[in-house]
Amino acid sequence: MSTYVYGITAADHPLRLDGVHGVGEPAAPLRAVRTGSLTAVVSDAPEGLRAKRRDVRAHQGVLEALMADGATLPMRFGLLAPDDDQVATALDAGDDTYRARLADLDGHVEYNVKVARDEDDLLREIVTESQQVRELRERTIADPGAHDERVALGEVISHEVSARRSAEAELLTAALAPSAKRVSVGEAAANHIASLSFLVPEKDAQAFARAVQREADLRGDAYTFTLTGPLPPYSFV
Repeated sequence: MSTYVYGITAADHPLRLDGVHGVGEPAAPLRAVRTGSLTAVVSDAPEGLRAKRRDVRAHQGVLEALMADGATLPMRFGLLAPDDDQVATALDAGDDTYRARLADLDGHVEYNVKVARDEDDLLREIVTESQQVRELRERTIADPGAHDERVALGEVISHEVSARRSAEAELLTAALAPSAKRVSVGEAAANHIASLSFLVPEKDAQAFARAVQREADLRGDAYTFTLTGPLPPYSFV
């Protein structure tokens, strides 16, 4: 049976996992694979594992229990190894890297910030500020059969939307980066300006949340900020 890997900690990290269970139905018991300086928390992997809500929550619950006692390298949901021996081999092979990353993440958590902007508000801004868009729009209104102008209008607007979202994402990143140790830029959904992950010292979590709120207040009701966290630092492992 394959081994399911939840996370990696230092060898002396407390493993207070009583009442915490792994993925699968019935829930798999947790165990530790240890080397001289590292520990991986693992369980047997169930057959046909998929990202069901129950199993995702179980994975998250194991990581939250580990993180409560110190730095933990969270593994993505569904990470499998052939067996425990292969897990130990991987720990030994990456020992220096894993220990350095644990030291880097110690005392930090991840926060994700997603930002959306009302599409009508963005389009109004483009029409107001782009002379090319205004001219093409006027031509299509005057001549509904102006196919080439209609295609050109769509292309110009699409370009403007993309460029303005990118520019706003850069401004947001620059504004919030000083409140975090590191930033990871994710792929934003089609209706979002940005999806940004921040590695934040736990002691500065409230200050970071206030910084996000300030940015939301500056931009007004046309913008929707969604702050999620604290999370295991997946984006920085």
